[in-house]
Amino acid sequence: MELCVALDLPSAEENLALAESLKSYNVWMKVGFRAYIRDGKSFIEALKEINPDFKIFLDLKLYDIPNTMADAAEEIAKIGVDMFNIHASAGAVAMKTVMDRLAPYQDRPLVLAVTALTSFDEENFQSIYEKSIDAKAEQFAKMSYENGLDGVVCSTFESRAIKNATSDTFLTLCPGIRPFGEDAGDQQRVATLELANEEDVDYPVVGRPIYKDSTPEHKVEEILIVIATF
Repeated sequence: MELCVALDLPSAEENLALAESLKSYNVWMKVGFRAYIRDGKSFIEALKEINPDFKIFLDLKLYDIPNTMADAAEEIAKIGVDMFNIHASAGAVAMKTVMDRLAPYQDRPLVLAVTALTSFDEENFQSIYEKSIDAKAEQFAKMSYENGLDGVVCSTFESRAIKNATSDTFLTLCPGIRPFGEDAGDQQRVATLELANEEDVDYPVVGRPIYKDSTPEHKVEEILIVIATF
């Protein structure tokens, strides 16, 4: 299990200050929509200057026609991030097109597919996909696995079932982690570190509980101590 820290603060300066405070820790940094649209490639370069060993997850959730997604995936690979994601809803053809485009890259980034956003509850999810979250997440995961992706983004509650349906080595990255039972905020399906471990989560994503803490580095240290016991 490897901790992924969400850089979701309102400004580049705040996010970089957070990264600076965590530079001595072996963690992933999640760069999302707002940060990347506002701050661009230079923000990723600034993170690498703080700590060249930071691993970067570019959380843009690509969703378009297959060739456009593949074009974007190739540009992402050139940036030098370590992982990015696409929407599983884009389908098998899009998945295969993305992975075929990245095949020539010797050190390509990991590619994950988003199954069901953790902001969904069951009712709202079924109103769109006409299946339960569990059933659709498993279907999307199988599709992703069969088309050569490295894993999926899902909630903790689907992680073990997805690995059972695919492979123990198929990665699960799970947002909505509240390490010690903190407030759920705008997430619907949240979990503690202990539950994430029980469900074989590979990458727990933690945002607010870290960056809203008065001493984020101490919170990260607490989390890493717990992870080390698993």
